[in-house]
Amino acid sequence: MTQFIKNAWYVAGFEREFDDQLRRVTILDEHIVMFRRSDGKIAALEDRCPHRLLPLSKGKRIGDTVQCGYHGLTFDCAGKCTRVPGQDNLPASAYVHAYPTETRHGITWIWMGDLDKADPALIFDMPEFTDPAWAVHLGEPLYLKSHYLNVAENLVDPAHVSFVHPTTLGSAASENVPVHVSTGGEVITAWRWIMDAEPVGFFKSFGGFTGNVDRWHYYHLHMPCTAVIDFGSAAAGQLAPDASEADRNTGVRIFAIHLITPVTATETIDRWLHIRNTATDDTDAPARMDAMFRTAFAEDKEILEAVQEEEARPARRRPIRIAIDKAPLAYRKRINDLLELERTEDLASAPSPAFVYHD
Repeated sequence: MTQFIKNAWYVAGFEREFDDQLRRVTILDEHIVMFRRSDGKIAALEDRCPHRLLPLSKGKRIGDTVQCGYHGLTFDCAGKCTRVPGQDNLPASAYVHAYPTETRHGITWIWMGDLDKADPALIFDMPEFTDPAWAVHLGEPLYLKSHYLNVAENLVDPAHVSFVHPTTLGSAASENVPVHVSTGGEVITAWRWIMDAEPVGFFKSFGGFTGNVDRWHYYHLHMPCTAVIDFGSAAAGQLAPDASEADRNTGVRIFAIHLITPVTATETIDRWLHIRNTATDDTDAPARMDAMFRTAFAEDKEILEAVQEEEARPARRRPIRIAIDKAPLAYRKRINDLLELERTEDLASAPSPAFVYHD
């Protein structure tokens, strides 16, 4: 059975995906019924009536409550049963789990773990979302028949770009360029610079470059599965390798953000968007960029689904790992460490005076 990190905020959907109709979504193998409340906020409830287990999404909405379509038990947005037809008492066990949600920048997040740990301050954010110098464009959901760990580690792997995306995001010029990796902080980062090379397809279209460029790829993976790819180009010689954030802003810079939602052990949704400092007033730019991103992400989809299919088959031997796998391996270890923390309850925060600790 696949185990997921529970104590985390996951993307339930772009805000535009929810209206006043009951909608079933599946996250971490849990079925959830979601809808927009009368005050505009998004409600999220366990999609299973505790009586005969009919999904509440097959019932109907009555104001800000949901009525089960089997015997009429009704639940409010906090999961409390407000009506049992045919009796006056409301059993304490007649409830459904209510999931905390938060909506920011047109993205609806849901907390899947312990309710007392649902801190909105933990939700992923970037200052560029609200900086007028940057343009934000929400893309669309990409449905993948792939385990979410394979999807996420692909997004902290600059080395695949030369081979999987040769016409959009990469080229042969980067095939042998070393990948740098940092795993010491909360965010795992892999990056490399390709110096004095022809601009790749993306920046031929949006950079306006007439000669060679220096381009960078920084892959930032936030636990458990939000990826930010900072990629851009500047005229060759304009920037030094490992230029600062501020210096990279002087080039053509784009953040491709992947908000990964594990659905089941073999299904994942990658909701992608981009934030750019180029063509910010060009109303046609989002559609043109979307078309290029779709091409690149379709290439990823083909690879990841083929890997998933092979992982499900009997193997004669174990897979090998090579030098470029450092960031993905660090990611897998980080996930395993988080899973181990959730498997047990830490009761050692107030140690017993019967023991003397020297650590």
